[in-house]
Amino acid sequence: MKRKSWLRVLNSCSDNFKSQIQNRKWSGIVAIAVSFAMCGAVVEAQQPTKVPRIGYLSVASLSGMADRIEAFRQGLRELGYVEGKNIVIEWRYAEEKPDRVSELAAELVRLKIDVIVSGGNSATQAAKKATNTIPIVMSQSSDPVASGFVASLAQPRGNITGLATLAPEIGGKQLELLKETLSRLSRVAVLSTPTISSQIVKELGLAAAALKVKLEFQEVLSPKDIDTAFRAASQGRAAAVLSLLSGVANPYRTQTAKLAVKSRLPAIYRNREDVEAGGLMSY
Repeated sequence: MKRKSWLRVLNSCSDNFKSQIQNRKWSGIVAIAVSFAMCGAVVEAQQPTKVPRIGYLSVASLSGMADRIEAFRQGLRELGYVEGKNIVIEWRYAEEKPDRVSELAAELVRLKIDVIVSGGNSATQAAKKATNTIPIVMSQSSDPVASGFVASLAQPRGNITGLATLAPEIGGKQLELLKETLSRLSRVAVLSTPTISSQIVKELGLAAAALKVKLEFQEVLSPKDIDTAFRAASQGRAAAVLSLLSGVANPYRTQTAKLAVKSRLPAIYRNREDVEAGGLMSY
């Protein structure tokens, strides 16, 4: 199928998903994301012998994404696609090593796959640098416009489309909950990544000013930085922790929760899975 046709089909699909969608149920999101990817495969009916090839790119490790991978396969099955039968999936994991993701993206491009499904901002950025012709479907992005992935949510343009989980106001609500829990709260350590949306930082700043709380950002680039971040939070006399971590830190939820207890720092997280792993609360 011609590349221009792919882009027309992809952009046509994206118009049906103009609103931002919260990443609450991964199986539902993946099913929608895969529907983007497979639109082109339907159009390719004139070549019934060709088996569509999907490249899945993630910074995380396979062991830390078992539930999501199963949901991904389930979403495909619901659309009539079975791996090894009528589709081929090229799995590429950076194993929590962000510096490897660009190499893996380039490898997928060399394989001439039909579409790339990217898991998280780092994977999407690597895929974007590797190709401007192969369609890229973001399974999630905190702020695709600010990250430069798309021109707008309504009209992505280019070869990237998918789903956005932008909700900057949530950080403010998390601060409010911490303040309600600790009435004398005055200093909060914020665990974040380099790709955090500027809008989220802005909203956190506004909420912190209103609550008279000082924020101390601790950047986490890899899992080993989580321990360092908690030590810095304790040394900085933070009274609580607000975690904006996801993706690379997901396989280490239990470790993060234990560090919070060890550091005697009440913490609030983004996902309920963090609470199930031993965290105090999430929103």
